Amino acid sequence: MGKSGSINRRDVLCAAGAAAAGALGGQAMAEEAKAATKGRIRQSIVYWCFKDHWTFEETAKLAKKLGVQSIELADPELWPILKKYDLECAIAGSHSFKVGFNNPDNWEECIAKVKARIDAAADFGCKNVISFTGYANGISAEDGAKNCVAGFKKVIGYAEKKGVNICLEMLNTRDDTHPMKGHPGYQGDHTDYCIDIIKKVGSPRMKLLFDIYHVQIMDGDVIRRIKAIHEYIGHVHTAGNPGRAELDATQEISYPAIMQALVDVKYKGFVGQEFIPTRDPVVGLTEAVKLCDV
Repeated sequence: MGKSGSINRRDVLCAAGAAAAGALGGQAMAEEAKAATKGRIRQSIVYWCFKDHWTFEETAKLAKKLGVQSIELADPELWPILKKYDLECAIAGSHSFKVGFNNPDNWEECIAKVKARIDAAADFGCKNVISFTGYANGISAEDGAKNCVAGFKKVIGYAEKKGVNICLEMLNTRDDTHPMKGHPGYQGDHTDYCIDIIKKVGSPRMKLLFDIYHVQIMDGDVIRRIKAIHEYIGHVHTAGNPGRAELDATQEISYPAIMQALVDVKYKGFVGQEFIPTRDPVVGLTEAVKLCDV
């Protein structure tokens, strides 16, 4: 960030740093510390990235302070805390990304987990449930796609009935440095491959989880892709590349321009901050939220 848009670490810590210690105050303090104020991009915190730093309730308090409206990919047992702080769950988890719909042997397990999470999501008011192709494990790309279409068709009617989207995530297979930075062996590792599956399922409840970090690594051309396929995007994730770290000047993705592209196509879903902190997490998250608040 340039000098005019920089965030002073001392100021951030004075306003928001108490979150990490679980000592956040009332609404007046929250208003002072807000990093998201424009309302054109609805933001969410992806809990797994920060759970080593804060409890779920501390995360909820920080979300309120920053003007973030959701905490996502947390188990339903934690959702009462979201209600307590008037927060949403932008997207709910389901089955593992390693075991997905590309293998019919996994259908029973995946369908059961997706249906169970659809039920919980519908009851809570969560609009999205995540899903995956799974790892190839010897299954050809063509067969994997066909299996995904057939498998998702077995559960998409249930999602339609409950008013919940199933969001298929594309993941990168290039980064092998960390189990959550890349996923060598994952079958749905290109945007077009996942979009083709989604189109063939043929339901308005079948969507793409457009993870900007993964798309940048595998396909690039992020803004043009958003404009071409925006009607299929159900949820968005962020992270800096390379390294899946903060959205700062050490990485290559222009997040303000991408957020503006989402505004331009009238995207109404959430943008989840899904980076792995490498420095003070309160400062890094505050910077990311402010950067995406276009």
